[in-house]
This record gives sequence, C-alpha cells and structure tokens, in this order.
Amino acid sequence: MPEWSDRLALPLLSAGQAQKEFYHNEALAVLDLLAHAAVEAHGLDTPPATPLAGQCWIVGSSPTGAWTGHAGALAGWTSGGWRFVPPRAGMAVWDAGDGYWLHHDGSDWVNGALTATRLNIAGIQVIGSQLAAIPDPIGGSEIDGEARATLVLVLNVLRTHGLIAA
Repeated sequence: MPEWSDRLALPLLSAGQAQKEFYHNEALAVLDLLAHAAVEAHGLDTPPATPLAGQCWIVGSSPTGAWTGHAGALAGWTSGGWRFVPPRAGMAVWDAGDGYWLHHDGSDWVNGALTATRLNIAGIQVIGSQLAAIPDPIGGSEIDGEARATLVLVLNVLRTHGLIAA
C-alpha cells in the first residue's frame, strides 16, 4: 500500500516497490487536473455522459453514479476513468462555463467573490477599505450650500478610494 503526499494525496513511491510507473502515472494524472485548474461547471450531481479527457467539474452536494461519495470534489475525466481530488481551503479553479473564479473556503466553494484589502491597477490603488457613509443633506435655507457640501464629501470619498484622481 503506497504512502500519500500530505497536501494533494498523491501516491508516493517507496524503495523496492513493484509497478512504480503505475503510482507515478497516477500522481501525474492528478497533477494534470490541478495545475491551472479549470472546470466546465460546478454543482453538478450527475456525471456527464460523454466527457472528454482532461475535462473537470466540481461535484454537487448529492452526487450520483460514478460521483457517489465525492460531494464537493474536483472530478476529472482521464483516459483511465474518473479521478477525484478532495477540496482544500484556498484551492481555486476557473469556471469556464460561468467565466469566474471559484475558491474553496475550507467548507464550501465560493463563486465569483474576491476578498482583498484593496485593488491596485498598474500600481495605483483604485479601491480601498470602505469609508463612513456620506450624510444626507438635511433641511436648511441654503439648498445650494448643502448640495455643494455634499458634493465635496462625495468627491473626497471617490478620491480616497482612488476612483478619481486627487
């Protein structure tokens, strides 16, 4: 019985092991699914009828058929049949069907959401942490003065977020 790698559960070779090429090829098949991972779709419970070698899916929560017992896993079709990789926190795959990234948060796949403290484009911060809300103008006899004050606040927030130049 082979030992397995800690992160990706790849079969490891051992001294004096027979058929090393089998275990080596199995490890390469799984790596082929994970390197620059992309899926056709996510959340499917039924395996596709005619998958092509190299295509992958994220298995849904109630899998059937060949996918039974692999809920949430990355399922890839290879020349040797289905290969499954259980998800790990931080795993990311491109969803080609929907056109966005999926990230595994340790308990589930999160689709299309990005988490960051800021967004830099060409070295310039364009989005930062959310600031306090801009207060609504209230009553008063000088509507023009209130409108100008509110516009100044709006412009300052947009500048602080980097959405407009200072």
